[in-house]
Amino acid sequence: MIKARYLTSIAAATAVVAGLSFAPASQAQIRFEITGVGASQIPIAITAFPGEESAPQQITSVVKADLARSGIFKLIDNGDALSDSSAINYGDWQKRGANALAVGSVTRLADGRFDVRYRLFDTVQSSQLSALSIGAQPQLLRLTAHKIADDIYQKLTGIPGIFSTRISYVTKSGGEYRLEVADADGEGTQVALRSNEPIISPSWSPDGTKVAYVSFEMKKPVVYIQNLVTRQRSIVANFKGSNSAPAWSPDGSRLAVALTRDGLTQVYVINADGSGLRRLTNSAGIDTEPQFSPDGGSIYFTSDRSGGPQVYKVGLDGGSPQRVTFNGSYNISPRISPDGKTLAFISRRDGLFQLYALDLTNGQETRLSDGGRDQSPSFAPNGKYIMYATESGRRGSLAVVSVDGRIKQRLTTQAGDIREPTWGPFMK
Repeated sequence: MIKARYLTSIAAATAVVAGLSFAPASQAQIRFEITGVGASQIPIAITAFPGEESAPQQITSVVKADLARSGIFKLIDNGDALSDSSAINYGDWQKRGANALAVGSVTRLADGRFDVRYRLFDTVQSSQLSALSIGAQPQLLRLTAHKIADDIYQKLTGIPGIFSTRISYVTKSGGEYRLEVADADGEGTQVALRSNEPIISPSWSPDGTKVAYVSFEMKKPVVYIQNLVTRQRSIVANFKGSNSAPAWSPDGSRLAVALTRDGLTQVYVINADGSGLRRLTNSAGIDTEPQFSPDGGSIYFTSDRSGGPQVYKVGLDGGSPQRVTFNGSYNISPRISPDGKTLAFISRRDGLFQLYALDLTNGQETRLSDGGRDQSPSFAPNGKYIMYATESGRRGSLAVVSVDGRIKQRLTTQAGDIREPTWGPFMK
């Protein structure tokens, strides 16, 4: 079952890749810098996979980089290579300090594919935790490595891994804006759209095949959907005035948007094909930045109806919105975690725009960033990390932080600004 699911997701990723164009290396390179790790780390050894030296992509280097970047694992010096069929001396690996061990092999098949096999062991309990065998085309070996890292993460933490997911963001270099898509580690960058006009607010569809965004190419903000498989795009909202802030419903059938067609900016819901527009909020202030709850039954949004901007929640069937944020006088950009228990938002306090997380179960609030120009938070699909835009050396960059604030990463490009991040879903 696990193998079938992985092969299906690899096939789906292949379809998405086929619809995109690769960015030049000079534009595409994103560099990760780890600036914080978890309070306790799982010591794991990952031996070299025999046969991977003949493959165009070294599997274990990607797996190690993924696990190190997560901040949850401590990599143990592994010594010599072991194949997936090797006998395991659990006591020896415990003496080396490894509580877990991953071994594997890579074999080139007659049809040009590679057979990648891997096994994961608990050295403390002297037991096997997982085994996978994946047949992958050469161009999908990196994705296969991400899948192995996902499996290790899930088996050892009980939480789904996010290494095989994708991210989208907007870069600006010179006078050109680019909507780009990349692996979660910043590799494999591809360009979905180029424009001489600004692109903002990208939002992934729940199935990971489309991105909604706002483009100013018509000299005003218009909401589009870009199909990453077919490379076709369609206009969803081009009403009088401003059309902005698209956010997908959990089932992918609708989007919440912010429109000024009737005067002040208000929240509307519209079908993904542009039909069935329905107004959701009615206030004398500005209502914007809508975000569906995970169950699709309500929408979080930003409103200044109480004076300064605050986060509110309203049922999809209407009714009176309920205020959610109370600390601070300026709270914007709400994003809700996949389990619906945590709200990420940007708050301006003491003149600094910083990322905060609000535990909706107990009201506890945590500041997650140290910068002063943070914006555009986006949850990882497992709910354990938040990506957001910030500034580094007067240039836009991206950062990732765990929801407890302990694990921190920064992503930068060699040239230009990078902003407006959105984290893609698990590929089904």
